[in-house]
Amino acid sequence: MKWSDTIDIAIALEEAHPTADNVNLRFTDLHRWVCALPGFSDDPLKSNEKILEAIQLAWIDERD
Repeated sequence: MKWSDTIDIAIALEEAHPTADNVNLRFTDLHRWVCALPGFSDDPLKSNEKILEAIQLAWIDERD
C-alpha cells in the first residue's frame, strides 16, 4: 500500500484498530499506525496533513 491508497488503508486500520476513536485521532498516531500496517511500503516522509486527513475521513466512512 502507498499513501494514495486511502480506502485500502482505512480498511486495514479498521481491522487493526476497531475500537480506536477515529474522529478525535491525533495525526501523529495515525501516521504511526499507517506506517505499521502489514503491506504498507511507502516512504513515511511522503505523508502530509492533507493525506492523513483523507485517510481519516475514509476510515470514518468505512466504520459507518
